[in-house]
Amino acid sequence: MKNLNSRRNFLQKGLVAGITGGALLSTFGNGLQAAVDRQNPYSNPADLKITDVKCGFVRGALYVKIYTNQDVWGCGEAVDAIHGTYHLVMRMGNQLRGQNPLNPNRLAEQIRKGAFFGGAQSGVFVAVLTAIETALWDITGKVFGVPVYQLLGGKFRDKIRVYCDTALYTSRNPSPQDYADAAKGAVGRGYNAVKFDVDDGRDPNKYDRFNWTASPAEIERMYNAIAAVREAVGPHIDICVDMHGRYDAVTGLKMAKMYEPLNLMWLEEPIPADNPEVYKSITEQTTTPICAGENIYLAYGFTRLLSESAVDIIMPDIQKAGGLGEAQRIANLANLYYVPFSPHMVASFLGAMASCHVCASVPNFQVMEWQIYMDTDDLWKDIVTYDGPRTENSFITLSEKPGIGVEINEEGMRKYAVKDVPFFE
Repeated sequence: MKNLNSRRNFLQKGLVAGITGGALLSTFGNGLQAAVDRQNPYSNPADLKITDVKCGFVRGALYVKIYTNQDVWGCGEAVDAIHGTYHLVMRMGNQLRGQNPLNPNRLAEQIRKGAFFGGAQSGVFVAVLTAIETALWDITGKVFGVPVYQLLGGKFRDKIRVYCDTALYTSRNPSPQDYADAAKGAVGRGYNAVKFDVDDGRDPNKYDRFNWTASPAEIERMYNAIAAVREAVGPHIDICVDMHGRYDAVTGLKMAKMYEPLNLMWLEEPIPADNPEVYKSITEQTTTPICAGENIYLAYGFTRLLSESAVDIIMPDIQKAGGLGEAQRIANLANLYYVPFSPHMVASFLGAMASCHVCASVPNFQVMEWQIYMDTDDLWKDIVTYDGPRTENSFITLSEKPGIGVEINEEGMRKYAVKDVPFFE
C-alpha cells in the first residue's frame, strides 16, 4: 500500500495547489480520490524501467514476458516466423533494458530502424518484434489501469465476430459429405461463419507437388467440397475458402469464377501474395471477393495491394505483422480504400484477445479467424489464464481488464514447451 499512498499524495498535492475555495476543494477531492483509487499501485510512471525480457516457445508460437522494476509485467505472442529465434529475443531484450516501457510505438520503431540491415523489413525479425511490442502495450495498459483498446483510441464495438476454421485439413482425402458435416457441426456450436482449406498436397489427382496448375479432377474436388458446404448450411452462413497461395494464376482465376454461384465471403490467397499485378487481374475478373495478407509484414507491405485495388479484403496476421500499433495502422490504411480488415489468427487466447483490442479500435473490422480445436484441445486452455468464456455464438467479448486482459500460464505451458530451448530463463 506504500506505493498507492505515495501516488495518492502526489496527485492530491499537485492538484490541490491550483485550487482555491473550500467548497470547490471538497467536491473536487472526492472525484480525485475515486480516480486515484482506480489506479494501479505503482509509483510515478516516469520511474518505470524494463529490467528483463524472457521467452518461451510452445509448438508454433513464441511467448515473451517483459519485466519491470515495479513488479508489473507484460506478455506478447508471435506465430509462424519464430522458429530458432531465442537469441533474437535476447538481443532485442538487451536493447530495451533500462528504458521506460510506456512508449510502445517509439521502442518498436527504435528496434526496427536500428536493424535496417539486420532483416527488419519482414520475416522472423518482425515476428519477434511483434511479440515484444505487444507485451509493451500490455504493460502500458496495466500501469494506467485501462484496456489496450483505450490506449489505441477507444472502441467501435464491444464484441468481435469470429469465423470458425473447422480444421478439416487434418483429415486425409475428406469427401464432400465430410465438408458438409464439419460445417453443420460448427454452425451447431453457434458459429455463423466457417472456413475450409481446399488445397491438399496429398490429393492423388495432383500432377505433382511442384506443378501449381490443378488437374480437372482436383478442380472438381475443390468445387464439390464447398458446394456441399453451401447446401448444408444454407444461404445465410458466411463461407470462406482458403487456397494457401499454392496455385498458379490460371487455377486461381478458374476457382474464383467457379465459386461465384456459392456466394463466398471470400476466396483466400488463390496465389502467393507477393505479386499485386497478378492479384489485380484475378480480382477484376470475378465477383468472388479475393482476400490476402497473412504473410505480409508491416503497413508498407500492404500499400500496393490497397492502392492498386489488387484485393477486396486484407487479412494481416496481427501476431507477426509488426504488433498492435502496426496492425491498427494497416487497418487504418485499408480504411482509406474502403477495404475490410479481417485478421488471420492462429495464436492462443492471449494473441486472440490482443487482436480483439485492435479489431475493436478500427471502423473497418469485418471478422477474425478462430480455430475449432481451440474449443476442445487442452493445450489452449492450459497455457493462458482467463476468467471468462472465450467464444459465444461466433463472438469474443472484448476484455475490460487493464492491458490485454489475458495472462500466460508458465506452469501450464511448460509441458508443451519446445525441447532444448531455454524456457523463461
